[in-house]
Amino acid sequence: MIDTAQLCVFIRMAFPDTSSKEEFLTIIPLKETTRGSDIYDAFLSFAKNYELPLYKLVCITTDGAPSMTGKTNGFVALCRANEDLPSFFSFHCVIHQQVLCSKVLNMADVMSITMKIVNSIRARSLQRRLFKVQLEASESEHTDLLLHTDVRWLSRGKFLERFQELLPEIISFLDQRGDDTEILKSESWLCDLAFLTDVTGHLNSINLELQGKDKTIMDMISTINSFKSKLQLLINQLKKKDLKNFACLKAKTSAVINYNKYETELGNILSEFERRFSDLQKLTNVVTFMIYPFSCVDVEITASEISNTFDMDLSSLENEMIQIISDVHLKAKATDISFWSLLTQEKYPSLQQIAQQLTALFGSTYLCESAFSEMKIIKSKYRNRLTDEHLSSCLRLALTKYVPSYEKLAENTQCHASTSM
Repeated sequence: MIDTAQLCVFIRMAFPDTSSKEEFLTIIPLKETTRGSDIYDAFLSFAKNYELPLYKLVCITTDGAPSMTGKTNGFVALCRANEDLPSFFSFHCVIHQQVLCSKVLNMADVMSITMKIVNSIRARSLQRRLFKVQLEASESEHTDLLLHTDVRWLSRGKFLERFQELLPEIISFLDQRGDDTEILKSESWLCDLAFLTDVTGHLNSINLELQGKDKTIMDMISTINSFKSKLQLLINQLKKKDLKNFACLKAKTSAVINYNKYETELGNILSEFERRFSDLQKLTNVVTFMIYPFSCVDVEITASEISNTFDMDLSSLENEMIQIISDVHLKAKATDISFWSLLTQEKYPSLQQIAQQLTALFGSTYLCESAFSEMKIIKSKYRNRLTDEHLSSCLRLALTKYVPSYEKLAENTQCHASTSM
């Protein structure tokens, strides 16, 4: 199992009552290269062996690796070129995209300086012990600094927050050590640190919202649109010099704050969100209608958007939309979680199909990320051997939502009573 690449595959199944189920499908070992063509061949071979109904495919969601998203030879591109596969949506993981949006912040100097200082203390046992002694002497509520790595996106917020809170102790410790601390006393740099800490906190909050199991594309779109509105609110507040949503920056009462600079930084993040999530934006009006079809909509325009998105007959869609909007019985049950299951296939075939397809869409690769966390536990250093089949079985047990009926299994088990001589 050493140096073997693993392709983890999850599926989301949508049922006629518009309920859905997420399940671990398989993990495919890639023994040699991991090009898009290798992934494509391995997956199609697996699908053929197990007779998967790929004609029901609605969407493929991947990470941003070139082997997955390459324009010509990526896995998704090769699937699109396969005439045996139906037309499908494809998304680059929403969570990965959100993290990439945060990288447009022009604050690399702040992160490099803070990480260099923290690493100089944490990486050496003696320095770390001395710093902890100083924290105890100053009766600080914290006992240590936090580490950060770019791979662990959520760690940056807590890392910066802790650095901010321990800044006086850090400066004192570095002064005693004879290090240059001039930059840590610069008002403009401290304002940048405070701003970055505040913004990272906001970005972390949306990242946490996007994570988790059973997240539909509707949930993802709602969260992204909500955060874009929040970014616009933050920009407007900076224009008014209102810092109520910037706790760390607000604490810099004596500093001269460059509001225009921070307004520009937030504007760059908002523009990046608009660019990266343009594909999701195309689904917004469709999702809005499907969440609550009785809102005031222009039937002709909305039906045209849905028809173009899902490649359906425009005339049939318009008729079904008019019927559903006019149905007072259905409107009374519009907030029911099982609303779309109330529609009959005979009367609303197109809308039911769209509801099922939207339910089946993955917006992120969160499940795959969590699977690799489980794999790390399974691949313990105490194992001396682990086959591909064994790994697949262990992962299935760790990830499945299936709950065995132990009572039924016990009924078919014969008890062997012990006897005494």
